Order: sequence, then structure tokens, then C-alpha cells
Amino acid sequence: MGLRQRWGWLTTAVALVLAVVVVIVMGQGSGQQTASQSGPSTTTTNPGPLTPAGQATPAGPTPTLPAPSGAQPAWMHKLRPGEKPPQFILFSFDGGASGAHWSRVLPIAERTGAKVTAMLSGLYLIPDRESKEYTGPGHPTGTSEIGFGGSDADITSRVEYLNRALADGMEFGTHYNGHFCQGVEPSVGSWSTAGWNSELDQFFSYLREIDGKGLKITPDMIKGGRTPCLEGNWDQLFPSMKSHGFVYDTSHVSFGVTWPTVDRGLWEFPLPEVRVPALDKNVVMMDFNFWYLLDGAKEGDDARAPEFTPIVLDTYRSVYQSVFNGNRAPMVIANHFNDWAGGAFSGAVEQFMGETCDKPETVCATYSQVIQWLQLQDPAVLDSLRGLPAAHN
Repeated sequence: MGLRQRWGWLTTAVALVLAVVVVIVMGQGSGQQTASQSGPSTTTTNPGPLTPAGQATPAGPTPTLPAPSGAQPAWMHKLRPGEKPPQFILFSFDGGASGAHWSRVLPIAERTGAKVTAMLSGLYLIPDRESKEYTGPGHPTGTSEIGFGGSDADITSRVEYLNRALADGMEFGTHYNGHFCQGVEPSVGSWSTAGWNSELDQFFSYLREIDGKGLKITPDMIKGGRTPCLEGNWDQLFPSMKSHGFVYDTSHVSFGVTWPTVDRGLWEFPLPEVRVPALDKNVVMMDFNFWYLLDGAKEGDDARAPEFTPIVLDTYRSVYQSVFNGNRAPMVIANHFNDWAGGAFSGAVEQFMGETCDKPETVCATYSQVIQWLQLQDPAVLDSLRGLPAAHN
């Protein structure tokens, strides 16, 4: 598909005043990777709805998950008086369908005890020859901004490594299907509840279809997701998510690292806007947004990976220290299984995971695990944590 420029990127301070933002979306045909090599690629770039810490939202009922069964890690307990919460880090990967990236992440996770969440793009679960099975709301049948799942052999290989990730305790959410962002109308930001219902019904139909090919990820395991480009009318989307059994969303943006809240009946885990120390500029903590900040997300900049990786890694370290010594809110790191800028951003997140997830009082967990931990806490304790100032690096 190539590189397309759209509007959809700004820092919080500006976006609260202006509705103009920069978005660049790159699809499967971008040349960064192919299904037969390292899996399909997706992009999420728009910082989406920017929610300053403390802004009131209609909470609705608090959703719950079943208590974890079997032996649990030591941190999965109700906080004792005066005890600090663990420093949770939530690594999440949009698209979630690259064998090459899983082959690097899983050994790090095994060594450090980390658990991560992959937001699966549903179209990567069906081969190209079945593209006519998909109709995005308001779009022609068989069209997608990110392509489809490749050949039958690609699907077979994908089943194997996704099953391995599941067996290793990784969580799977949804990144929905066609990735129709602002500029490709009707974009996800304008979809009605009926449109989102259609999108999710199709997503789950692909899960059931591939289940017959051996995939062990089942619809009941999908408890949340992230919208394409962080866009959406939440009054329209959230009813659809709830009707499909979801309990969390991670598509909003906060100024600094904040504790999750309940928004319209769903747990909301916002992506934080943070400072990049090397540039003294703010950015939403997602790999593509780093790339856009660093050089406008230029294709053909692979040689700059040695320059970019330390900048991003230093940002992660700075944010971690600020939140660990501050409000201890879960640190959400949003990435993609992509090789933008020569793999600069994958390299940074993998190095940070490897050096941080086995540190004392630090837990790299899935969204569902954090929700189960939250359910163990006294409501007054959670209110106290949410009342703490946002952590800023």
C-alpha cells in the first residue's frame, strides 16, 4: 500500500485546543515486512482522545474478571497497610502476528518472567484468498488498509507461534480488522455501535475459523483491545465492546502516567504522553509516535537505528524511574511488531524488557492480570492511588 500521510498526531497540550493532528499509516505492502517473512504489519499513530489526569468521565459499573486459578505469583495479593503496589509494566503489541518478533520477545519473557499482551488484527487470521470474507463498515468487500494474512502456509506458521505465545502465558486482545483511520472514510472514528458490532462479529468469526486449523486462542479469551490509530467515538464503541464480553480498553491518552479508571463500564488503561529527554519534547509513548517525532517517519532511514534506539530506551528508563519513585501507576508501553527505522523501536522495547522486568518490585504483566490485582484491593485504596498526581519524567 505504501506510505500515506494523514492528520492525527499532536501532544496533549496542543490537542486539547486544536483538533488537527498528523497521522501516517503504513500497511502490509510498505516493504517493511511481509507475511511470509515476519508477519503482517500494522500502524497506530493518532494519539486519540487526550484525557488529562483527573478529568471526570461517566464511570458506569466496574467490570470484573474471574479470580485467577491455580498457583499465583507472590505479588497477586491485597496490599497490606502501608505497602506500595508493584510497579506494573504493560507491554502491548498491535497486530501481534509476526513470528520474527515473537521469536525475540518470548525468550526475553521466559528469562525475566514477563507477560505481554498482543492486540491481534483479525485480518491476519485469514489468508489473502479469503479476503472477500471481510466487509469493513461502510467499505467495499475485500478491502483493508493493512492487507490480509498471506498464504495458507503463512497461516499454518502463524498458528504455531501464536499457540506458543499463549502457552507461555501471553494475553491476546483485539486491534479489530481493517484499520480504517481518519482520511479513509468512513473511518473508525465515525462508526456507530452497529458498525463496531459488525467489526467485532467478523473478528470473532475469524478466530472461530482459524480454531479449526489448530489455533488455541478462543473468543472468550479476548477481554479488551486497542482501536486503530487510537480513534473512536467511545459512546458508540464501548457498548459494542461490553456486549462482546470486554472488560478493558487501552485507546485513550493521558498526560503523564496515571492509574486506570473505569470509563463507561470498561477499565481504561491510557497511553501516557511523556517527555523524550534527548529532545526535551513530549510524545505519546508508542513506537510510531517516537519515529514521527524523530524524523517524520521517513522510509529508508534504517541506518539511523543506532541513533534512535538509545533515545527511545533512555525515555523508557526515565519514565520508569519517575513512576517507580512516584505514583506507581501501571506503565503502558504500546508497540508494533514492525521494523521501522531498521528495527530501532523493537530493539529499544526488547532491551528495556530484558533489563527491567526482573527488577525488584517490578511486574511485567498482562492487562487481565492487572485487573485481577485491582479487584483484590480495597476500593478506598484504589481511590487513594487514583488521587495521586500523574507521574512525569
